[in-house]
Amino acid sequence: MRKVVLITGASSGIGLALCKRLLAEDDELHLCLACRNMSKAEAVCAALLASHPTAEVTIVQVDVSNLQSVFRASKELKQRFQRLDCIYLNAGIMPNPQLNIKALFFGLFSRKVIHMFSTAEGLLTQGDKITADGLQEVFETNVFGHFILIRELEPLLCHSDNPSQLIWTSSRSARKSNFSLEDFQHSKGKEPYSSSKYATDLLSVALNRNFNQQGLYSNVACPGTALTNLTYGILPPFIWTLLMPAILLLFSFPQLRFFANAFTLTPYNGTEALVWLFHQKPESLNPLIKYLSATTGFGRNYIMTQKMDLDEDTAEKFYQKLLELEKHIRVTIQKTDNQARLSGSCL
Repeated sequence: MRKVVLITGASSGIGLALCKRLLAEDDELHLCLACRNMSKAEAVCAALLASHPTAEVTIVQVDVSNLQSVFRASKELKQRFQRLDCIYLNAGIMPNPQLNIKALFFGLFSRKVIHMFSTAEGLLTQGDKITADGLQEVFETNVFGHFILIRELEPLLCHSDNPSQLIWTSSRSARKSNFSLEDFQHSKGKEPYSSSKYATDLLSVALNRNFNQQGLYSNVACPGTALTNLTYGILPPFIWTLLMPAILLLFSFPQLRFFANAFTLTPYNGTEALVWLFHQKPESLNPLIKYLSATTGFGRNYIMTQKMDLDEDTAEKFYQKLLELEKHIRVTIQKTDNQARLSGSCL
């Protein structure tokens, strides 16, 4: 029986590179591309099938920033599949990133220059907005939409006799200082992306605590700094094109690359840790470790590990807050549906 792998955000960047690498290693997989833009997803699906005709590649439309879309997609997936072997929770946004020029200038002349570039610490702030569901957009897209997707798909994931995996695309920029349990949607802060990735790390730990005995395991990975739509949002593509020769020259020195291995540069390189996790026995992995894609000065990809700066009690408290929010959202949706039915019956 083919393994079934669901990938959110599969039509570009890390998600697309992940699809290509997984099929290159095993074209007997069934990949299900969970995408918002159906025309892009259809083009990707056709290209993947042309390259791997023995594979199965299907599409489900889902926008993780819209809970009605998540519910519809989950219902469709439960009709199609009896189980899911792995979900890559990869879709994410970093809206309207603003580069802090002052921090960049002073960082260039500090001891933390490589750390600054590899994590973007202190360099980027982002704008945020409220979604139709009344939630902060970055939080809903990067965290809560995926949380609801998992909750809805539990019947396909929880099989103690044959474990399933959740693999989150996290980030080295996930920082404890940008997250607060009292403001877990980061409505009062200026770094919602960092906060959402730290929330992802917490959620992964909590999911392991609550679901390992049911055969569901969760891990987080960081693709490093790769040129994708996220990085193109920081600087226009033509600027990156101009900078690329200098970047490649700079990081061609192995001594420097040892300290700057987070610069994976290409989406293919960035998927190293995500692909590696798929081939591991999930029950053998440490849930408190983040698995990092890294690239040497000679272009060799490898995996690094990093103990996450969090504690399990905070992770559990955050998980409970998400359950409370889920309950509130479901009640609100039910009331809206009831009102819509009543209005329809009066016409």
